[in-house]
Amino acid sequence: MTDVVARPAASGWRGSRSKRVQAKLIAMLGYRAIAALGATLRWRTEGVEQFDRIVAGGRQPIMAFWHGRILPAAYYFRRRGIVVITSENFDGEWIAGIIERFGYLTARGSTSRGARRALLQMTHDMAAGRPTGFTVDGPRGPARAAQPGAVWLAKATGNPVLPFHLEADRHWTLDSWDRTQIPRPFATVSIAMGPPFDVPADADDEGIESARRSLEDRLRALETRAARLLSGA
Repeated sequence: MTDVVARPAASGWRGSRSKRVQAKLIAMLGYRAIAALGATLRWRTEGVEQFDRIVAGGRQPIMAFWHGRILPAAYYFRRRGIVVITSENFDGEWIAGIIERFGYLTARGSTSRGARRALLQMTHDMAAGRPTGFTVDGPRGPARAAQPGAVWLAKATGNPVLPFHLEADRHWTLDSWDRTQIPRPFATVSIAMGPPFDVPADADDEGIESARRSLEDRLRALETRAARLLSGA
């Protein structure tokens, strides 16, 4: 497990004082709720040792998964100093407040605003020995369509993309664009982690697109594998 390395949180959001207080309150309550729920979950895992294997080899993983599984992923991979992107808006502010309590670091931006700055921050973080994480179809979708951020970061840093998927046997599904899955208390959650893959430093636009499509295919295959883990197959 990677030691959590502290650095000051950076937020480009400039909400009103009342909105900032509201975001802090949501973050505090959200953290407590997720921590309480997460403590009841049981886990079935396959391939998760690859995280530590990459770190032991002197590199850092670029973790990639679907946005709809963000809650169980945030709990399972807590306290590892993983850097993730959060949006520069009200929602991004309280989300950052929750995940930072779980030991994550944040780079502020999104695909629609501040993306270049956030990715640049992540390249610096990886050079400093920190892993990164992407909900590759976030923050707005379309669902299960990978965006190229994780692939671009792999090309820029020489670190491998590490895809994974989570599935809960009992859960609530939100009526949202990503069909967010919230495990029910005492649910069993499976994690299927695929083999890491590299993106060549000289990859051109076609190479980036090929790697992006490969990431989508790998994540879809891991969905099937995670479902089988739950059934004991």
